[in-house]
Amino acid sequence: MDKNIHKGHRLRVKTRYIREGLDSFQDHEVLELLLFYCIPMKDTNELAHTLIREFGSLAAVFDADPETLCSKTDLTHNTAILLSIIPSLARRYNQSKFTDKPLLNSSSKAGKYTTSLFTGRLYEVFYVICLDSQSKVNHATLLHEGTINEAHVYPRLIVETALRNQANSIILAHNHPGGTKEPSQADIEVTKRIKVAVEAISIKIVDHIIVSGDTYYSFAENGII
Repeated sequence: MDKNIHKGHRLRVKTRYIREGLDSFQDHEVLELLLFYCIPMKDTNELAHTLIREFGSLAAVFDADPETLCSKTDLTHNTAILLSIIPSLARRYNQSKFTDKPLLNSSSKAGKYTTSLFTGRLYEVFYVICLDSQSKVNHATLLHEGTINEAHVYPRLIVETALRNQANSIILAHNHPGGTKEPSQADIEVTKRIKVAVEAISIKIVDHIIVSGDTYYSFAENGII
């Protein structure tokens, strides 16, 4: 009887998702639906509530590493891996919306593209986006992964990256996880140093974009590059 009850409940939840999408779902219901696919024939509603209560939010559940998820709940390692892959999956989904060589000939296009690179990243990272002579992306290089507060950026590595990827120009991009998108004085100073280094090899920095969540700050739009 219990199995039939769970089966009927799961069918109702799935049908609701098909009809309404996730917008009307509460966070624990989103998690409950996801857990259907790795925990068969068991009530996942209580587990979803437990996870939200333990970690504080749906995002925090997805951001937790598999070991932490397993240590704080009775999740299997397989289920924990599924949950922890969600942020990276979202990033890949966002990036896949762009062509192999997207055209970044405006700050708005560059902002949308760079925002996709930082989806689900908890720590500060620094990208160098190499553009060809038509402002199309040759390669987006993850140059450095820093702490949650800072990323050390070395002009020499940026020059090497630009030369290796035959860049005509470059866009710098980094994120401020959980913080403001406004540049710090250190951000401005390091940009100046990088600009001097790459201009010495006839490569132009067309923008430096700082991403915070779904928003971004463009140095070019604000006239500081």
